[in-house]
Amino acid sequence: MMTRKFRTLAAIVLGCAVAGAGLTGCKVDTDSIPFAEKQPDTFTGTRTIKVSGKSVNVSCSGTWKKGAPVVVLLHGGGDGLDKMAAFQKTLSAKDRVCSYDRLGAGKSGKPDGEQSFADSGKVLTGVLDELAGDAPVVLAGHSMGGLIAARYAPEHQDTVKGLVLMDATPPTMLADLNNAIPASDKGPAGQLRAQNLAIFKGENPERLVMPDGKVGSAGHMPVEVIKHGKPYLAAVPGAGPRLEKAWTAGERKWLALSSDSRFTVAPKSGHYIYLEQPEVAVKAVQRVTAKVAG
Repeated sequence: MMTRKFRTLAAIVLGCAVAGAGLTGCKVDTDSIPFAEKQPDTFTGTRTIKVSGKSVNVSCSGTWKKGAPVVVLLHGGGDGLDKMAAFQKTLSAKDRVCSYDRLGAGKSGKPDGEQSFADSGKVLTGVLDELAGDAPVVLAGHSMGGLIAARYAPEHQDTVKGLVLMDATPPTMLADLNNAIPASDKGPAGQLRAQNLAIFKGENPERLVMPDGKVGSAGHMPVEVIKHGKPYLAAVPGAGPRLEKAWTAGERKWLALSSDSRFTVAPKSGHYIYLEQPEVAVKAVQRVTAKVAG
């Protein structure tokens, strides 16, 4: 999606080309072009916006201050923005915070077919353009939402200036499942393996296909990685300890996103850190927003 600045530049250059037809040329001094900054939308509550012809359910709260980032929350797989409502309300006491239902989730429209990370990213770009304007953005994602945020941020450093990953799905989850649980396992662990492999191949409400991949570089943006402290994966018969070990290693791989990354454990929480130990997640987001605001 073309940013507001470059839409303006394109219009000027196109106008120059038309006006200069038949002439020797037209020079544009881009350094002297005044670009109007697009301010974040200031509404409070929920509404439906259109992104690439699809209906997307969004929610915003809190007051935006010039120079401050807009925090955008990304829910986990199978959830919706409603599950993050209390977390959003707490964060919005200090920051402008928005959330949205991805296609196939909550009250948003459904995708036309299988989605890639690029497809999901296009929707996220449209949401950010609509809700945050030209303000810097901090993405805070849980589980699958964290995976999407972590894949998106390195390629969108012009917009995303900070990242918080709350028990985010590791970048090597498929390999971890295959290593921890043999294909021959027909018990509960084997069933868990089969279910999750299907989910990662696109058998989920969002139709999102999630292959393993290398961790990209997001430069020096502040990144907070938070892992669950209660070993809930250890309850899986026969493979629990291996899954917990793999998850911890996978979480630490996200630290490679940035030279300014921090790893935190929420000792009293299972997978839903923002619900079970919200103070840990709130402090992480606020640390990042403070760094981004300078």
